[in-house]
Amino acid sequence: MDGNAHLSIGELARRTGVGVKTIRYYSDRGIVAPAGRTAAGYRFYGADAVARLGLVRTLRELGLGLDTIRQVADQEVPLPEVAAAHVEALEVQIRVLRLRQALLAAVAERRLTPEETDLMHQLARLTDDERRRLVDDFLHAVFDGLALDGVARNLTPEPPDASDPDLARAWAEWAALAQDPEFRAGLRRALRGIAAEQPRGGVPRRDFTAAVRDLVAPALAAGLDPASPDADPVVAAITAEHGRTDGLIPRLQRFNDPRRDRYVQLLAVINGWPAPESLAPALDWAAEAVRVRMA
Repeated sequence: MDGNAHLSIGELARRTGVGVKTIRYYSDRGIVAPAGRTAAGYRFYGADAVARLGLVRTLRELGLGLDTIRQVADQEVPLPEVAAAHVEALEVQIRVLRLRQALLAAVAERRLTPEETDLMHQLARLTDDERRRLVDDFLHAVFDGLALDGVARNLTPEPPDASDPDLARAWAEWAALAQDPEFRAGLRRALRGIAAEQPRGGVPRRDFTAAVRDLVAPALAAGLDPASPDADPVVAAITAEHGRTDGLIPRLQRFNDPRRDRYVQLLAVINGWPAPESLAPALDWAAEAVRVRMA
């Protein structure tokens, strides 16, 4: 193109694909200045306006503001420095968007109420110190006065990197569950039962729910009906593990809380532990097997 060519605003719009109104706006902002005006007062542009508009359009599509674009186009600031700053800003925006995506997915999957959604959003935005205080408060509420240090360690989350959307989502759901007074009270009751069953000064007893899981696993794998006579030895072993004949069904029910299963699943995500196996199928089978024989 002739370097001295004069382009009308309409011709410039056709060559660049940028609308006339937009070019006029850019002109008024000093971003793509006209080369002059005709005798009739119409703006005209030089050949360099085509390349300049191309640069402006590219930078706008990349999200730069008009003032910054003008500075870059006028070579007042180096484009690499501007790009580096915008990369950093975009990384923050991407983390925020990923967190929003993760939380919205949790809302959809868990069918959360507006109140629960707001709580999860607030919890996901806590600082590291606030997260640690929340964990400490939860542990104090459910373990205070109970000699169950090993259990406490196994139920303690490490506040995760908030920039990871999956971890942030798991953390927010964990924190919402840990703040639920009903969940806290139920877990506290279960833990008191565990503490009461531990011998004083002796070797700690095997975890009852783990024992039930191991005893019932073969029956579940074989598809054994809880009411079948073939299940009698399994029920006898569970009763022996319980240590007495009364209170077995309430004990099985006390540990069979879907929210506790969810707590452990979230804890595994947050701490990077292997995904735990749900205890519910084994506890359901055991409770039904015992109930049939007590009828």
